[in-house]
Amino acid sequence: MAEPGKLDEELDALLRQHARQRVLARGEALYGRGSPPDALLCVVPPGHGFGDASLFTCEPRGNAAVPALDSTVLMVPAATLHALIDDRSDYLRQFLAMMGQRYKAVLSRMDDTVLLPLPERLARIIVQMIDAGGKAGDAPVLRFSQEEAAHMLGASRQTVNRVLKE
Repeated sequence: MAEPGKLDEELDALLRQHARQRVLARGEALYGRGSPPDALLCVVPPGHGFGDASLFTCEPRGNAAVPALDSTVLMVPAATLHALIDDRSDYLRQFLAMMGQRYKAVLSRMDDTVLLPLPERLARIIVQMIDAGGKAGDAPVLRFSQEEAAHMLGASRQTVNRVLKE
C-alpha cells in the first residue's frame, strides 16, 4: 500500500504507461475554467497530480491551469483512468486518499490565510517552494518571482517585496 496521499509504484507505472507528455511554456494555458475533464494530469517533476476531482464528479473544471514556469505535464486520458479504477477498488482508494490529503492541505492554507500574518504565510510558501524545487549542490533552488508569490498570497508584488526586505 502506498503512503497516504501518494499512489503506489504499480499504479504510478500504469498511469505513466498510458500517459502522453505535453510541454508548456510559462504562462501557456493547459486548460481553462469550465473545460471538460478529459485527463488526469501530473507535473514532471516533482510529480504532483491534479485535475482528478473533475474526473470523478464528471463536471467541468472549476479552475484554469497555467504554469508559472516552463513545465512538462503527463496526461492520462479520463477513459483510461476510469477503466483502471473500475477494475481495481484499491486504486480508487489510493485516489481518494490522495484527494483527501489535498483537501486537508487546502483547508490548512485557507486557515493560514485568515489566521496568519503575511510574513508567516510568505515564509511557508518559500519553504514549500524550496522543498519542491530541489537543490543546486548544497543550496536550495527557488524558482518563482515576487509577482508569483504575491499571486499565491493574494497580495501585491510591492507588499511581498516590502515583507522580504523586512
